[in-house]
Amino acid sequence: MWCVSGIVDAAGGEAAETKRSTRRPWEVDDGLWERIEPLLPQVKHNPRYPGRPRVDDRKALNGILFVLYTGIRWEFLPQELGFGSGMTCWRRLRDWNEAGV
Repeated sequence: MWCVSGIVDAAGGEAAETKRSTRRPWEVDDGLWERIEPLLPQVKHNPRYPGRPRVDDRKALNGILFVLYTGIRWEFLPQELGFGSGMTCWRRLRDWNEAGV
């Protein structure tokens, strides 16, 4: 079996030390998210005022980490990434900070 590095383990897959992570530095993996999620405050929704659907907390956190990692301004966070707007991520960071997270 062939792989880019030329090193193949006994199971026929690429050796662990040569695998490249497809996760970007600002993306939270499942293991870390399981540890973070219980720390975040739960927001109660009022059924009388449904409003716009809330951006998922994990997506908002990824947006916050993207801004911190790249150094871009909040208002320039690309909508195409699916993290919500820069203002949404900034507000979520503010709310979590005020809640003591």
